Amino acid sequence: MSALTDTTALDVAARILGARARRDEPLGPLTTYRVGGPAALFVPARALDDLLAVAAARRASGLPVLVVGRGSNLLVADGGFIGIAVTIAELTAVAGELEVGDDAVVRAGGGVALPVLARRTAALGLRGFEWAVGVPGSLGGAVRMNAGGHGSDMAACLADVEVLDLGALAPVVERRTVESLNLRFRGSDLTDDEVVVAARLRLVPGERAPAEATINEIVRWRREHQPGGQNCGSVFVNPVPGEVSAGSLVDGLALRGFRIGSAWVSEKHANFIQASEGGTAADVRAVIEAVRERVATATGFRLRSEVRLVGFGDDT
Repeated sequence: MSALTDTTALDVAARILGARARRDEPLGPLTTYRVGGPAALFVPARALDDLLAVAAARRASGLPVLVVGRGSNLLVADGGFIGIAVTIAELTAVAGELEVGDDAVVRAGGGVALPVLARRTAALGLRGFEWAVGVPGSLGGAVRMNAGGHGSDMAACLADVEVLDLGALAPVVERRTVESLNLRFRGSDLTDDEVVVAARLRLVPGERAPAEATINEIVRWRREHQPGGQNCGSVFVNPVPGEVSAGSLVDGLALRGFRIGSAWVSEKHANFIQASEGGTAADVRAVIEAVRERVATATGFRLRSEVRLVGFGDDT
């Protein structure tokens, strides 16, 4: 689009969204990296009607839509996002409160934070979701990327999902089976326009005490082995799951502490890239690409990043 077309499209979308949308809203604070530029239009979705309004604005303006959950694994360019960003962090109001059936199926909104949901299910004595306490993302985002850790993932406990396709001519919430999502290692067939408004987890009834003990052990382990601060967790996907880890490849090249500007490879965990307060997204990406190139040259493994790049032009 030309600049004039961008301006016209934004005006069209803004008229449709009305008071729902804010202009030039910073996106960095909504991500775990806490760097990056603003969204041209920003909508906090608090109800299904908000998502339907975003879909209408998308159709009328032709602008791209960025769905933001809890902002983990998301890096927004310093120039920002020329489109409509919608956050589902408050989407629990759409999906309703935590519901537990007799068969230990738990339903929760797509915006629920995984650590919160992990603790709540453990408090109910339900097993199988404790691993998620250490993943700083939303339930919807976790479904999309088949998030996992500590020997499990979403595919192991997901029953089905409720999805709204913002790109459809007449968007409606549809229930999708887990099989239809084609969940795979850190990926699925869900598109950028498909919002997970709710998901159901199939868990195992048990006792509260051992479930919470597992939660506490995972939290302790992560504090000992992984850094805090501004990062998105693991940056690169393990090239051979269970055999070759991305962290070991980076570590083998002595890249802990490698820095470009305001970003660097964590000294505590080689698969974490840190951003400093007031830093830039450009520096974070530069470190990602430099590490990828060095690993490829030295080992032949071309590491795939878990980080979703937005607004960089190529967005790969």
